[in-house]
Amino acid sequence: MLKDRAVTDIMLAVPDLQGRLLGKTFNAPVFLERMTDGAEMCSYVLATDVDMTPLDGFDFTGWEQGFGDFLVTPDLDNVRMLPYRPGTAVVFGTPVHDDGTAVEVAPRRMLETQIERLHELGYVVKVGVESEFVLYTDGPSGRTPAWGEQLDYGLQHPPKVSDVFRHLADAMRDVGIVHEAIKTESAAGQTEVTFAYGEALKACDDYAVFRHLIRDIAGRHSMVPGFMAAPETGVGSGLHLHVSLWTERDESGFAHHRGQELPPLMLRAVAGLLSALPHMGPLYAPTPNSYKRYQPHSFAPVRYSWGFDHRGCAIRVTGHGDGTHLEVRLAGADANVYLALAAYLAAMAHGLEEELSPRPTCDGDAYQDRASIPLYADLAEALQHFEHSTIAQCLLGKDVVRHYAHAARAELAWYRTHVTDMERQRGIR
Repeated sequence: MLKDRAVTDIMLAVPDLQGRLLGKTFNAPVFLERMTDGAEMCSYVLATDVDMTPLDGFDFTGWEQGFGDFLVTPDLDNVRMLPYRPGTAVVFGTPVHDDGTAVEVAPRRMLETQIERLHELGYVVKVGVESEFVLYTDGPSGRTPAWGEQLDYGLQHPPKVSDVFRHLADAMRDVGIVHEAIKTESAAGQTEVTFAYGEALKACDDYAVFRHLIRDIAGRHSMVPGFMAAPETGVGSGLHLHVSLWTERDESGFAHHRGQELPPLMLRAVAGLLSALPHMGPLYAPTPNSYKRYQPHSFAPVRYSWGFDHRGCAIRVTGHGDGTHLEVRLAGADANVYLALAAYLAAMAHGLEEELSPRPTCDGDAYQDRASIPLYADLAEALQHFEHSTIAQCLLGKDVVRHYAHAARAELAWYRTHVTDMERQRGIR
C-alpha cells in the first residue's frame, strides 16, 4: 500500500505515556527509500507529562542522558489511510535501543509483552473497547458541553452534534475501524463509542487512531473532546475493556451457558485481576482526577469486586455462550488503553499461572460490599502500593515499574504545586 502513488505522506506514530499518537510526518518517497528500517525520534516522547513537559529522572532518558534519540521501526503490516487527509497513511512504530532491543517501557510494547505471555500459556486475547468522553463547544464564554440536557439513549441530537457523529462514523469506516455504536450519555456533552470485539493489539491501535480522529473531526466543528475520568463533580467517564481468552483453534475459554458453573479458566482470570490489580493502579488510573470518578452509586466501582451483569462491580461477567467475557470497569477516560490492558492481562496471567481462586461474587449492592478490597483514595496511595510491590515488579518488570512510578510522582508534584480555579473560587470571597 505504501508504494501506491496515492500515498504522499507517512505519519510514523508512537503511542506516548498518555496514549496519544506522537511522531513525524514523512515525505513518502523519502521514507520508503531511506527509512523502512526505522527513523530517529527524541526519546522524550516516552518521558513527558500531559502538557508535553519533558520529565527528568527516568532510567533510559533525561537531561543526564541529553534526551537523545531512539530508533523507531515501522510496522509495515499495520498501515491505515486517513480519510480526511488525502494521501496520508498512518504507520505504528516500535521504539528500539541502540542494540536493537525494544524499549520495554513503551506502552504498546508493554501490551505486546503481556499478549505474548498469554500466548505462551496457550491463549489468544480478544478485546472490545467502550469509550466515554465529553464533547465541548468552543465559544466566547469558553468551553461548554455541546449540549446540556439529558440525552442518554437519545436518537435526536443538536444538528452540529449529529454532524460530528456522522463525520466520525464515516471516518472510522474509511480508516478500517469497526465501531458498533455511537450514543449520547446522561451527562452534559457525554458521548459513548463502542468498538467491535477483536484481536487485542488491533483493538487498542484502533482506539488510539479513533482518539486522533475525534480530535481532528471535532475541531473542524469548533468542538473539542475531553477525556477526563471526572470531567465535572459527580460525573464520570470510563474506558471499559471487555476481555476474553481464546484457544488457537478459536474456541472461547470463557464460554458459559446459564445454569452451568463458570469455566475454571475464567475463575482463575478473575482471581488474578482481584489479586494483582490493587498493585498496578497508576497504569489504569494515572492522574489525581482518576480517583474522583470512583464514587458510590455512580456506575464506577469503589471496590475490587466482581459479579454477574453487575455494573457496580470492578469486574462484570457478561455475555452468553461463546460471547461470555469480563468487562473490567476500572479505567477512566484518562487512561492509556495500552497500559490499562497490559495491567489487566498481566493480572489475568498471574491468576492462571498461580491457579488462583476468586472470592465469592457480589450479589447485592457492590458499594456496600465489605468483603471486597476498597479502591485507593488517590494517586499517592496507589503509587505507594505500586512502586514497592513485588507482584507488580514480577509481572511487569522492575524497569517498567520504576518508569511509571516516576511518571506518577511527576503528576502528583504538578497537582501539589498548581493552584486551581476551584481553590480561587472558594478562597476569594
